[in-house]
Amino acid sequence: MTHQKTSHIFTKIALIPLNTNLFNIVLLSFFLTLGTCNIYSQDRYNKTSSIPVQNQKDKSISTPKKDAKSTTITKTISDTITKDSIQPKVLLEDKVRYNASNYVKIEQKKKLITLYDNAELYYQDTELKAGIIVLNYEKNEVYAGRIKDSTGKYTQFPNFKQAENVIEPDSIRFNFKTKKALIWNSKTDQGEFKVKAVITKKENDSVYFLKKARFTTSTNVENPEYYFQTNKVKIIPGKKVVTGLTNLVIANVPTPIALPFAFFPMTKETSVSGILLPSYNDSNNRGFSLQNGGYYFALSDNYDLTVLGDYYTNGSYALRFESSYAKRYSFRGNLNFRFENLINSERGYPDYSKQSIYNLQWSHSKDSKGSPNSTFSASVNMGSSKYFQQSINQSNVGSNLNNTLSSSVSYSKTFPGTVGSRLALTATHSQNTQTSEINMTLPDLQYSVDRIYPFVGKDGVKKGFFKNINLLYNLSGKNSFVTTDSLFFTKEMFDNAKLGVQHSIPLSTNFKLFKHFSASTSMNYNEVWTIKTIRRNYDKEQSAVVDQTVNGFDSFRTYNFTSSLGTTIYGTFNFKPDSKIKSIRHVMRPSISYGYTPSFEKYFDTYATDATGKMTKDYTRFEGGVFGAPGNSNSNIVGFDLSNTFEAKITDPDSTKVEPKKIMLLNNLNFATSYNFNADGKTTFAWAPIRVSGGTQLFKDKLNMNFGATLDPYAIDNAGNTINVYNINNGGSLFRMTSANMTLNYSISSRDSDKDEKDKDKNKQGQRNGGRDDDLFGRSTMDHARGSSQFDDEEDTGTDKITEFFASKLPWDMTFAYSLTYGNNNRQNKITGNSIMISANGDLTPKWKVGVSTGYDFVLNGVTYTQLRFERDLLSWRMDFNWQPFGDQANWSFFIGIKSGILSDIKYDKRSASNR
Repeated sequence: MTHQKTSHIFTKIALIPLNTNLFNIVLLSFFLTLGTCNIYSQDRYNKTSSIPVQNQKDKSISTPKKDAKSTTITKTISDTITKDSIQPKVLLEDKVRYNASNYVKIEQKKKLITLYDNAELYYQDTELKAGIIVLNYEKNEVYAGRIKDSTGKYTQFPNFKQAENVIEPDSIRFNFKTKKALIWNSKTDQGEFKVKAVITKKENDSVYFLKKARFTTSTNVENPEYYFQTNKVKIIPGKKVVTGLTNLVIANVPTPIALPFAFFPMTKETSVSGILLPSYNDSNNRGFSLQNGGYYFALSDNYDLTVLGDYYTNGSYALRFESSYAKRYSFRGNLNFRFENLINSERGYPDYSKQSIYNLQWSHSKDSKGSPNSTFSASVNMGSSKYFQQSINQSNVGSNLNNTLSSSVSYSKTFPGTVGSRLALTATHSQNTQTSEINMTLPDLQYSVDRIYPFVGKDGVKKGFFKNINLLYNLSGKNSFVTTDSLFFTKEMFDNAKLGVQHSIPLSTNFKLFKHFSASTSMNYNEVWTIKTIRRNYDKEQSAVVDQTVNGFDSFRTYNFTSSLGTTIYGTFNFKPDSKIKSIRHVMRPSISYGYTPSFEKYFDTYATDATGKMTKDYTRFEGGVFGAPGNSNSNIVGFDLSNTFEAKITDPDSTKVEPKKIMLLNNLNFATSYNFNADGKTTFAWAPIRVSGGTQLFKDKLNMNFGATLDPYAIDNAGNTINVYNINNGGSLFRMTSANMTLNYSISSRDSDKDEKDKDKNKQGQRNGGRDDDLFGRSTMDHARGSSQFDDEEDTGTDKITEFFASKLPWDMTFAYSLTYGNNNRQNKITGNSIMISANGDLTPKWKVGVSTGYDFVLNGVTYTQLRFERDLLSWRMDFNWQPFGDQANWSFFIGIKSGILSDIKYDKRSASNR
């Protein structure tokens, strides 16, 4: 309450002509006496509000800094304006805090407070900022509006915030008690929608009615590239938006697309259940179709489910179930299952066919924080071998070219203690998509006890040959299957299972020899248990050698001895001081190893190879076992290995640096071979071929180069068989190169730094299907219906970026791969493989992105898998076109749709008829 001067409220009596009498004279004298004094009314001032305005501060509101042009006035008023001996009527239910830059005007009679210029008012959960604010504290009502600046332009538009709802209108009237409001030209955000309405009526905290409204997901509310126009809208914040007749307007041009009403869920939850609208397509072999239609179930905060389906008029159909799940600090994963019933042509036609294909993908990972002593993970990709080649719904780039599907599910647990141990259970799966052969272990059990040093003293020091002696215990159990697609998980598959258990106890030690050599030696004992063996004999009725399965427990035991000796040799070659190359360092790590395994002839029997029984061969009943079989000959082998690395020190191009710069010339250059003392010279030879391998990285580690070669010292005869004669003694060179290979991988980009980590996941679904993580085999286009971008998604490509773009270089990136293989096993002396693959992405403009993946096979003289990609950023919309012009997978796809997830069903998705 403002401070008032007493001179403004004293009482004055004016004299007028009166009839004189004693009573009147006395009365007049009394009042005249009173008129000479100051008389105060019964209003009492709140002493807490009697501080001068220019010195008063409200600690709950930050007061703007004062300048020469404006003065900020800040006040806090209580819930009653006047106090009297009689309890007054409560006008406001809470304290009102306010401030303004120009002035604050209080009118007690009208019960009004007027705030002007940068006005702010805070009451309960309501925040209001505007050019002018008028508060009627008797009616619990506030009005806020704009003001004009010196040029006559409206500024300081109201900003009204109540709880989490924010409205930016031209003006607003709001009642604090009834929570009703009348808003003119309001702008507000409702979820992903930006809503603008001529008149808005706020009925209460949970209901808004809008008249002549438009809503969009565009960031430009005043001039959106598209919006939905409607005359009547009902909004329940955080729950739903219901409209009357709604028309889609694009670029301010009304379209024929209209709905009699529309409903949009606006829940604050991260995901909402809803229908997924299908897209229309046609096929040469299956007729018209509806694809990718279904329903999304937001089952809880921890997991969801998407059910999608396709239907073709010839009877073909497809179903897909996709689910993601997660629990914080515990686990996360996703599960996808796809099934397709394919019908080609029509019954009665020669090209009619019918088949069912499926694919299962499961990925699971466990957070180590939840249980540090145990882990569980899964990476599953299994199903019909021809699924990715024959699927009618998606273009599986990369997956079509992959020949192997693999899976692994594993669980491990560690048992800590004085002598710890570890248990691991694993199920593995490997499937050749060309031969349809499946190799599977279910399960693979591994149990191991931690290394034990029985001769270490109390001090725990492990030094020398004796104290370094240690032993382990490993238990391995496998149940292995080899089957095909047609027999997968049938009785025949389990009948052919191979089950075995292996116990292994290695005893080893390591020590230094002559200070510069590292030596190690070990002995290993193995015992294998099996429940199936074979009996081999000649069957006269079949005139062939046959194997009979013998069910029952059996076992065999083997042992071997190994030792190795190695050292490291350093060499440095220094150049002249004025040379750019300061020195080259060569590190050699030679090693020699010896291994001996005796013959276990006691586990071998003989069988007749013909009807006479005179010709016999040795065999062991443990052949084909899951852990192999014992050998019937001594193995007495010495191995030689030499690894090399080369690095150089050069003058640093940066003149400010004094120290020379280190660069790697060769990461590794390895030579390996062995000599068998027990070779028979017929089926086995003394010297093994020398294997040469190496690799390096060049051009700031952007170019990876790997190479290898096999050098055989023995000659071959006219039939191409290796003979026990050195090649140099047969008129040839010292070694005969039987094979060689080289691969180059090079990635460059217009960006100064390497590609962002997220680029590694840009083809994530292609990786899960068995493809590559880059673009060399193209990108998967299977998720177009859900609006996934083929290129790196950038949120804002507005005017600022366009201006910057034309003053800078075009962003681009390229991945290059080259592969060369040489074969000369049988003197063919030819290049068996020679191909190049290139993938490039670039921006033609800030709104246009293009990409290409292609290659050429120089041996087959043909273009490899090729994909062309185009994408246009249409601000709130996205458009892309993908074209694969060559091969059996030739097709194209076109997509245009709204980026926003809530309007993702507003799209057009068209694909060409598949050649499959």
